[in-house]
Amino acid sequence: MYTQKLRPRRMRISPAVRDMVRETTLSPKDFIYPLFIVPGENVKEEIPSMPGVYHLSVDQALKVAREAWELGIPALEIFGLPEYKDADGSSAWDMTSPVQRAMMAIKKALPEMVIVGDVCLCQYTSHGHCGHLEGHYVDNDKTLKLLQKVAVSQAEAGADMVAPSDMMDGRVAAIREALDDHDFINVSIMSYAVKYASGYYGPFRDAADSAPQFGNRKQYQMDPGNAREALKEVELDLAEGADIIMVKPALAYLDIVHQVRETINRPVATYNVSGEYAMVKAAAQNGWIDEKRIVMETLLSMKRAGSDMIITYHALDAARWLQEGNCF
Repeated sequence: MYTQKLRPRRMRISPAVRDMVRETTLSPKDFIYPLFIVPGENVKEEIPSMPGVYHLSVDQALKVAREAWELGIPALEIFGLPEYKDADGSSAWDMTSPVQRAMMAIKKALPEMVIVGDVCLCQYTSHGHCGHLEGHYVDNDKTLKLLQKVAVSQAEAGADMVAPSDMMDGRVAAIREALDDHDFINVSIMSYAVKYASGYYGPFRDAADSAPQFGNRKQYQMDPGNAREALKEVELDLAEGADIIMVKPALAYLDIVHQVRETINRPVATYNVSGEYAMVKAAAQNGWIDEKRIVMETLLSMKRAGSDMIITYHALDAARWLQEGNCF
């Protein structure tokens, strides 16, 4: 009788064996947890389109930061809704704004927690676009000067890392110059180098009140059909001084994550964005999927594609599930 000598199933025979030979693994240390900071005190309001994610006042954000740290999550990315908006988004560099106050509070309470500052203007401008407007056109070079102010203010507030998400040309070099000129040479830059004009951002715009008042962002965010352009954006941002390269969104662009990983020798991040999160939550609430299995499989796919770190709204749940074990 013929004997099958090559049996890959031998390496799947038990949970212990599967754990031993698993090629890609997840850890809470892979996660960056986003927070949405709002004015006021004792505010914790669930965002309707993102169940389990909240608008938080500074005092409540500090509680969530402690929870994340205790779960082994090393980093937070701070977004915010300002107390006022204007044409150039000046509240984005106001040291009394909720974002800067949250950074200061978290850094004081948890000095080892890595704080990532989102450097963009859409949440702070009255028109919802990511920079200075000339008519209906976002002026690239005038916007750079504003982004420099945002980055420096966040560094002053305690950010360990700034993450420009505006997609203006030359913003990494401009921010690096501004940080260095203000003696923040050790504040690193996580560049949203590859940020596509995506429909997956809808719930975030609800959460951050950042939807544009007219038009769209296709004149500065990338066309979803372009892959070679993504590698060009990566090349430019690395030349300008980026320390970490991000691809956003994640799920529909894992091929891009993989190409970036194969091309560069710097850390790669990906953003498991709000639309991806909301779809999972909606399906789970309807009983159509096993939320834990889907979330862990999804995050694992991002690591497998080449991400070193994942910005994800699932971070708290995923960290708990990893502590419990039996995730896969």
